[in-house]
Amino acid sequence: MANHLTPTELADEMNMKRREVISKCMEMGVPIFNGRIDKTLFLSNLRRLGQGQKTPQAAA
Repeated sequence: MANHLTPTELADEMNMKRREVISKCMEMGVPIFNGRIDKTLFLSNLRRLGQGQKTPQAAA
């Protein structure tokens, strides 16, 4: 299993668009070296970003 993927390969695995993967990398500060992205780093940051966006709702 490859760990460093091109944006297109990563987009295919994540069911995302290539541009979306690149913009998420920019947003999360995940580096793209020589046209490749560390899949583990991308996924861990994506999970953390998803957890941070969930806000607890006040009880009514």
